[in-house]
Amino acid sequence: MRTTTVLPGTPCVAPRTGEPPLHRLELAAPGAAPFAAGSFDEVGPLSRTDHPHRHTFYEIVHVTAGSGTHVVDLAEWPVRPPQLAVVLPGQIHCWRDQRGLDGTLALFTEDFLVDHPGDRELLRRIGRTCWFDLDPAEHARTGRLMAELAAEHRQRAPGHESVLRALLHVLVVRAARLPAAGGPSAPADPGGPAVADAFVRLAARREAAAWSVRECAERLGVTAGHLSQSVRAATGRSPRRLLIEARVHQAQRLLAHTDLPVRQVAARVGYADPAYFCRFFRRETGRTPGEFRKHHSRHRPSIEAPQLRA
Repeated sequence: MRTTTVLPGTPCVAPRTGEPPLHRLELAAPGAAPFAAGSFDEVGPLSRTDHPHRHTFYEIVHVTAGSGTHVVDLAEWPVRPPQLAVVLPGQIHCWRDQRGLDGTLALFTEDFLVDHPGDRELLRRIGRTCWFDLDPAEHARTGRLMAELAAEHRQRAPGHESVLRALLHVLVVRAARLPAAGGPSAPADPGGPAVADAFVRLAARREAAAWSVRECAERLGVTAGHLSQSVRAATGRSPRRLLIEARVHQAQRLLAHTDLPVRQVAARVGYADPAYFCRFFRRETGRTPGEFRKHHSRHRPSIEAPQLRA
């Protein structure tokens, strides 16, 4: 697995040709906790960047001022503070046309959640919505928590890592309570709700776009029939349909955020025949890959400039 933390000044990397840079979390010193918090200015100029990029870490942003658009994968969220954003590792994001953007950020790797492993699933669930409007009371509570996180990180008093983990746990739990993050729970599935939940997480991974239902079942240690039954009961859709949606989503990300040729995009999502991929993509989206890229792509060659750091 690629290193998730680096010392200051380490360049960001693009693990595969044509993909946006991969930013890793900078540590204050060797052995420091994989956590950082502070204002946009304190975190650095890349915290406001309009260059599409990805992280190896989680990012929670309490937006308190400014305007513009926050882009996460293919979704565009207007900046109208106060708001809360959650960006998961691997998601492509940037701030577009931002003016006066301000607030507080908390950055951390999955390793930092060692005291509260259940927060990983909460973050994945929150990340599926990723953008929340805050009412005055929620804004005030979030502001106090973010300020305490930034102060603990800045002061590094004895025991600060335990305090940071406790405060972060409270922030994640409260974020999960926000109205936009909830919704009706999945219907009960006595035949295997855990299997269905595991499949949904598996299908969200970038590499899953090239897998078959049978391959996914094998990775989860169940039969394809049991997987199909469990997923249908929990989501109302078939595993095949969810994998198709994952392939379309990954193809859209690659078309919108990279300069990869269509044949390479096709291969990345499991299609050896570019012509067949084009027919598949048009059937699912109503546009050819070229039409989609022309409409959505804002790729900038400079995003891989060597002067950018992680």
